[in-house]
Amino acid sequence: MRVPHLFFSTDVEQQTLHRRITPTVQQRDQQQVRWRDVRDYVAGDLQERTGLPVSSWLQGSYKFGTQIRPVKGGEFDIDLGIYLEWPGAAETGPFAPAQVKSLIQASLIRYAAEAGDDVLGVDDPPKERCARIRFSESFHIDVPGYHLERPQDHRDLATETHGWEESDPKALFLWFRDQFAEEDSNQIRRLIRYFKAWALLNLGEPPSSILLTVLIAEEYRELSAASCETDDLAIQHLAHGISERFACDTAVLNPVNQDENLNRLSEEHCQSFIQGLHDLAAIADAALAANSESGAAVEWSRAFQHFFPAPREANSVEAGHALVPVAFDPIVFVEARPTTGNGYFSDTNRIGPIPKKCEITFTLQNAADLPAGATVRWIVRNEGQEAEFTNDLGHGAGGGLQATEQSAYRGTHYMDVAVISAYGTMLGYRRIPVKISGLPMPVRNPKRPGWTRFRVR
Repeated sequence: MRVPHLFFSTDVEQQTLHRRITPTVQQRDQQQVRWRDVRDYVAGDLQERTGLPVSSWLQGSYKFGTQIRPVKGGEFDIDLGIYLEWPGAAETGPFAPAQVKSLIQASLIRYAAEAGDDVLGVDDPPKERCARIRFSESFHIDVPGYHLERPQDHRDLATETHGWEESDPKALFLWFRDQFAEEDSNQIRRLIRYFKAWALLNLGEPPSSILLTVLIAEEYRELSAASCETDDLAIQHLAHGISERFACDTAVLNPVNQDENLNRLSEEHCQSFIQGLHDLAAIADAALAANSESGAAVEWSRAFQHFFPAPREANSVEAGHALVPVAFDPIVFVEARPTTGNGYFSDTNRIGPIPKKCEITFTLQNAADLPAGATVRWIVRNEGQEAEFTNDLGHGAGGGLQATEQSAYRGTHYMDVAVISAYGTMLGYRRIPVKISGLPMPVRNPKRPGWTRFRVR
């Protein structure tokens, strides 16, 4: 069954996969203020210290409009290229590539010293191809250095040990921008985000963002309009198409520099990528063949885990009703105990309101009635501004007859339980609302509270 509304909606308040993997407006605004501040400081500092014209160019997923939320407790990534300009070839200039990198590293260290407590620091030593500065709002800015020969519009990247590398992020961005009609550009960017999130969730060594971008862009051009009618259908065709292409040839040439192979995965990780694509294609096949929205959502959750939203009929469930049970109606006993203070809360198929900092145990009460060979899957799905701001929208909570979690974010969150047959079909599904109040349980002799995040796995 197609469930395009669970992938994307023009209603910004609706829980969709795209919304859950995309930074919020507040997060984008924070990042924009910071990269502009870093750009102005570093460019001005380098111009003063070198006497050369200095310019900048945003690149990477932020520039392409395909940035995604960190999926495993990581950080948002911004790529800000800094360009030192002199006439002629890079090799004939006043600075070697390692010197350019040292100049940028020193500027970032000075910036960090002046910027305040929200700067966590500058990575030392720097990476091979960039310097990195980290911020407390869960993002970092990578700052590669380039030589720019402006009359020829030619760029070379400064590396730590490999000298100057021919690299033109601007040309690659313009190639991408000009590939698609305006009506297709939003969908292709969403599809790239989906695949990036899937790769980070499911592959030990995921392909680079630019590799996925080029692969998806090139494969998308080959698809018919009918194949891209909805996002879920497009994912199915892309997963099949890219896996077939990679099985024949793992080289992916840079479309603006045919001498560069964008695929830097090892042979082992290439095979893992191919197998992962086969698995994703099989999940898409099963989801599109499902006979209910709930069944399709359970299948897609195998690929996108807690980021995939609950099916539409679940969104209105506040009493913890079963979602279209097929053969088994899971009944869940829920109890919550504060980790500080006193109290005890319990209910069936729901819990709350409960305070923050509770240990919550979910137990399948009718486990004795499970069909032979059935397995149980638990998924935490967090919602609300607190969870979004800290990039903690949930996690897989494992299998078995019981799951234990902790409360931390104000609002209503959910524990979803799915019962799967030995053949992989859904037997039953329930959404358990967990209502959390804004304050923890008071203690008898209170100390200064030590606020903690909702647990991340």
